[in-house]
Amino acid sequence: MSQQPSAAPAPTSAVATVSERHDWWRDAVIYQVYPRSFADSNGDGMGDLEGVRTRLPYLRDLGVDAVWLSPFYASPQADAGYDVADYRAVDPMFGTLLDADALIRDAHALGLRIIVDLVPNHSSDQYDWFKRALAEGPGSPSRDRYHFRPGKGKNGELPPNDWESIFGGPAWTRVTEPDGTPGEWYLHLFAPEQPDFNWEHPAVGDEFRSILRFWLDMGVDGFRIDVAHGMVKAEGLPDLGSHEQLKLLGNDVMPFFDQDGVHAIYRQWRRILDEYSGERIFVAEAWTPTVERTANYVRPDELHQAFNFQYLGTHWDAGELRTVIDRTLDAMRPVGAPATWVLSNHDVTRHATRFANPAGLGTQIRLAGDRALGLRRARAATLLMLALPGSAYVYQGEELGLPDVVDLPDEVRQDPAYFRGAGQDGFRDGCRVPIPWTREGSSYGFGDGGSWLPQPAGWGELSVEAQTGEPGSTLELYREALAVRRSTADLGAGDAVEWLRAPEGVVAFRRGDFVCVANTTGESVALPAYGRVLLASGEITETADEAKVPADTTVWWTRA
Repeated sequence: MSQQPSAAPAPTSAVATVSERHDWWRDAVIYQVYPRSFADSNGDGMGDLEGVRTRLPYLRDLGVDAVWLSPFYASPQADAGYDVADYRAVDPMFGTLLDADALIRDAHALGLRIIVDLVPNHSSDQYDWFKRALAEGPGSPSRDRYHFRPGKGKNGELPPNDWESIFGGPAWTRVTEPDGTPGEWYLHLFAPEQPDFNWEHPAVGDEFRSILRFWLDMGVDGFRIDVAHGMVKAEGLPDLGSHEQLKLLGNDVMPFFDQDGVHAIYRQWRRILDEYSGERIFVAEAWTPTVERTANYVRPDELHQAFNFQYLGTHWDAGELRTVIDRTLDAMRPVGAPATWVLSNHDVTRHATRFANPAGLGTQIRLAGDRALGLRRARAATLLMLALPGSAYVYQGEELGLPDVVDLPDEVRQDPAYFRGAGQDGFRDGCRVPIPWTREGSSYGFGDGGSWLPQPAGWGELSVEAQTGEPGSTLELYREALAVRRSTADLGAGDAVEWLRAPEGVVAFRRGDFVCVANTTGESVALPAYGRVLLASGEITETADEAKVPADTTVWWTRA
């Protein structure tokens, strides 16, 4: 199936040079790289693995523990690589398997771990299995590896059920059979180019266990599991009985999402992972109705972490933040898993722009809002996130305070959801614009040949070059915050906070000798001086026993 030599380079130990810190993932800060938008080594306008490799020292110096790479597998790119045609090959636009091997080795030498994306819910329609299923026709064993069904209606002209695609429209596409007649339908919860696997078929499980071992033998330190909640469908594929189903996501257990059967798969996978040294990990992208159901994915014999989407979607509001923090910690404590905290990723509007707008607009918006307000809140939200017990995720460019690019012309957009009606808004391109490294150049240091999405004017003033060594810059705030977090015993792993009395609109908690206070209001507040100031997201003023904390500002104190 591979589009390049399928033999992997000689295996490398995932712990050859990374630290031997036990349970590293319980308090890790993990940096998400979106490869096509991080760094371009060959000037073709598209980021690649060699570009990532050359920038690894930057990530080490930033102070993160691990790097999560979004998909770089061989793919027709119908959904930016989440439509995989070969799970054991690197797409030529990103490089080769040798480039992947060099990246893993260099990361380990720098003390960084590498987590790769795994896409088990669906393949590309160019995957060998699916092409064979189309060619062999109805009733063939190959079709059993996907969800092929006859249609409803007099001539099978209607979809098999009422499920809707996350990208809009029906979740079913009718095929033309080998004899040229309209035939069966196949299920795709996302784009038509992404047919869903049938995980009831044993060959599917066999294939993915083999894929896991392939990359573990390459030396990767873990997997982020895409659509981890989606692989198992309810028996009989029952109708949902409603339209606008996207609005129901996150509120109910759906017949195609968060089915209990997924957990048997993960228990099998965990046994494989535990055969390997170096504390390799699984991270679930699991959209569930509650954090309590999310906790099911991180029971001791299943996955290690699960993204906390409830936290990502919380408004900059003290009451809401405290509620979701409590619920998260309460849900994770019984299963012994660390909480995770995240503010941005490749699928949502950057939090510097979300927080620049009024609450209630969702996580995909196309409004610039008040840029200064958004940045001030984003910096404060970051310090709050990094003070919480557990593991934190940073999306590339947020350490620069990048806003979403909300004014991309329609003709340059590439998000497949943008071209499908009634689905997602299709505004994900705004958070995927290549990041700036230098003040000047054809793509502000991203590469020598421009960038696959246009970068806005003034992008260079937000670049790594412009912010490095600049007191008060967002980049230096992140660097200092991560250094303090690593050196402060009361930060990092844990499962509880001690809430402190605070004025309305203020979040305040203690962890040992450490105190974090976040003022989410639009006014300054006077608070007790909790000790020595470690770090603040904005300017504060202090007297002997009191501190004045400005609007939308977070402060770290220590009594040690």
